[in-house]
Amino acid sequence: GVIVLSDDDGRNWRVAKSPTEVTLTAVHFVDARRGFAVGHDAVILMTEDAGETWKQVHAAPDEQKPLLAIWFENAEHGIAVGAYSSFYRTSDGGKSWQAVAEFAGDLHFNALAGGADGKVFLVGESGLIVRSDDAGRSWTTLTTPYKGSYFGILRVAETSWLAFGLRGNAFRSNDDGARWNLVSPSSAQASLMGGTTVPGGGVVLVGREGTMLESRDRGNSFTARKSADGKALAAVVRLPSGACVLVGE
Repeated sequence: GVIVLSDDDGRNWRVAKSPTEVTLTAVHFVDARRGFAVGHDAVILMTEDAGETWKQVHAAPDEQKPLLAIWFENAEHGIAVGAYSSFYRTSDGGKSWQAVAEFAGDLHFNALAGGADGKVFLVGESGLIVRSDDAGRSWTTLTTPYKGSYFGILRVAETSWLAFGLRGNAFRSNDDGARWNLVSPSSAQASLMGGTTVPGGGVVLVGREGTMLESRDRGNSFTARKSADGKALAAVVRLPSGACVLVGE
């Protein structure tokens, strides 16, 4: 349940008080002050003061389904997804959440990405990529060239998306998911776990074995390198200055 925050562009960090001890997996902010964190036991936390204090607004420990991603269309409507096809919606700004049987089966949903135009992509295991054109109210399953797990999805341009995951695979689509092309270098064999866009068309992906992939052309091509200690990197966050913070083992 650890939450850390910074007020000075990542130079200094402090631990915020958390109302839960379960593992947290993802954070999403609706605006500068209101944000959400999700995690195991289907826990959803909410802050209204930029992360200083948090309250628990949902949990379902008996279901044993961790939530892994959360995204909001606007101030009121949001969705949270996770393991075993778990899917929740809110229509009151995150104060309450309702479980929805949106997908059959028990696949793990690992990541969400979307925009103000209502386009949303959801990725998961077994090569799953699904797209919504109406902010998650209906979905279309897309054909993808890889049947392993995807751990992340980024929007890199208006109709361009970058999906990445197991064994260093990263695929880019320029037509809202109709076609996908492999863009990760052959030297990248470790699983890619997190990513972010940076100003000027940059993309940074991170993963196991200290893997770092960097693109300067919106994910059309990448160069690879590894951290000196080789420890797994789980996520990368872009700071307001454009610098990045990488976190992991």
